[in-house]
Amino acid sequence: MSAMTRSAAPNNIPTSKMAEYYSRRAKHGVGLIITESTATSSTADGFPNAPRIITDGQITGWKKVTDAVHKDGGIIFCQLNHCGRISHTDYTDGQQPVSATDQRARGINKRNNQPYSKPKRLSQLELKDVINEFRTAANKCMLAGFDGVELHMAHGYLLDQFLDSRVNDRNDEYGGAIEGRCRFPLELASVILEELGENKVMVRISPSRWMGGVYDWPDLDEMLEYLLPNLDKIGLRMLDISCANANYFDTSGRIIRKARPLWPHLLLGGASLSKDDAQNEVNQGLVDLVTYGRLLISNPDLVQKFRAHSTLDEYHPNMLDRLE
Repeated sequence: MSAMTRSAAPNNIPTSKMAEYYSRRAKHGVGLIITESTATSSTADGFPNAPRIITDGQITGWKKVTDAVHKDGGIIFCQLNHCGRISHTDYTDGQQPVSATDQRARGINKRNNQPYSKPKRLSQLELKDVINEFRTAANKCMLAGFDGVELHMAHGYLLDQFLDSRVNDRNDEYGGAIEGRCRFPLELASVILEELGENKVMVRISPSRWMGGVYDWPDLDEMLEYLLPNLDKIGLRMLDISCANANYFDTSGRIIRKARPLWPHLLLGGASLSKDDAQNEVNQGLVDLVTYGRLLISNPDLVQKFRAHSTLDEYHPNMLDRLE
């Protein structure tokens, strides 16, 4: 189960309803569940009613979720995220969002129909603070009973803001050439791997995704040829290649074919693939696990339906209005 923001956590605290939502998928056979985006600090948030993992109450709320999932035989990772400039002061407890840059993201924030807030460019000292926030959050995930964490380096959020040369306009050692742009995400991942170990850390990237058209990282091949071997070098063993509401074969499926020769470890990917297409990707050795998002919203029993060759319920956007 892929991470999908549902905004169902009033006061940023996971609820019993969320425990039912996740455990229902585990009960019906989903092997690995990745939670919705979970903020590592107040300035990391970017959604209304999104869960965080900062306070004791939030840890207790997440413990209800992990207990329920484990009871139904599932494995659950918490997706840790920092939205960076893809946010608004409405969601950061009034604090100015932060980013690799001080340039405001273009467009309108669909969460509140306002322009994105102008971000503060993180200093090198403040980068260490962000790493410590992730380290603290990762340890709190262990207290909450999670089996591991996924570091969100995708979809235009903070860590992707460093990776993407269209956004990262820094002239220090954390910008410029590919090595500089990859430095902060690699430093952060290295700290979390050292803290939790290779069996408890996954990284999500989206080198190609849909943004009114296919949007690729600049210097795509060179980025993959640098980033993936260096993730391997620091000890990462689980990589999730995501595309966010796009045709799989135009975006993440294309990236997976570039990444597989560079990545000998566990590789996840998918975008509501048909059962046959998913099986073909696995059979070819392109991916080890196939991720599902929207189809798991409309079909909590998706695994059982695949096994029984049953007709799937179609996803509709109004399904996002209720947590079932």
